[in-house]
Amino acid sequence: MKILKVINALEQFAPLPLQESYDNAGLQCGLTEAEVSGALLCLDVTECVVDEAIAKGCNLIVSHHPLIFHKLRRITGEDYVQRTVMKAIKNDIAIVSMHTNMDSAFGGVNFKIAEKMGLENIQFLGKTQHLDECYSDEESQLVGGEGIIGEFSTPLAADDLVLMLRKQFEVECVQCNQLLRREIKKVALCGGAGSFMLDTAIAAGADAFITGEMHYHEYFGHDQEIQICVIGHYQSEQYTREIFKQIIEEKCPGVRCVLSEINTNPIIYL
Repeated sequence: MKILKVINALEQFAPLPLQESYDNAGLQCGLTEAEVSGALLCLDVTECVVDEAIAKGCNLIVSHHPLIFHKLRRITGEDYVQRTVMKAIKNDIAIVSMHTNMDSAFGGVNFKIAEKMGLENIQFLGKTQHLDECYSDEESQLVGGEGIIGEFSTPLAADDLVLMLRKQFEVECVQCNQLLRREIKKVALCGGAGSFMLDTAIAAGADAFITGEMHYHEYFGHDQEIQICVIGHYQSEQYTREIFKQIIEEKCPGVRCVLSEINTNPIIYL
């Protein structure tokens, strides 16, 4: 099976028009007419990840975060992005990234976070995009949203919510505002850097808001209004690899999928 068919399957699930204007999702480098020897699935692409692909016989890397996010004016090996691109091309490895399009997609990153949390009755939250003009009626679910909102079947106390997040997402530290003194049932979330969704979550009547990053001053003024839980950018999106695996195995049977074993999180907790 050719690399192009795998890319098409991923883009059918999370169409590129769903990506934000600042993003650079899609094919990063490589030739798409080559036969797939294996797909390495990861969050970030680094030199070590390319080495892993080489060692495991994969000529396709599927990442969440784009390797090439800003324009490359030259390729001289002066930073890790340039060195990674050079190594991938030298070893005939194609790299494709599904970023904010996968964040926004139905069944995408935010839905995977909700699944891990056990949320039900999930709906899009915030600005949505409809692509009905591009797809058949059978694919009407291909609509994107900034975030999602769902419910716990059984409400949780705030401290139990924090403990669940620490365990489920293997988080060393959950950053929170003052613990809510009422039960938490309705939860809004946005993976990665999702603090821009906080006001939308409050307006929607959410008891809690979960995201990967927030700035210091954004925590102020919300005590006992909404429970804020920030679990880390990497931690919130780490299960994106499982989405890639499900799509490829369903749409491209026979393609070998390998989950990267490299933790690319640049933040450590001491």
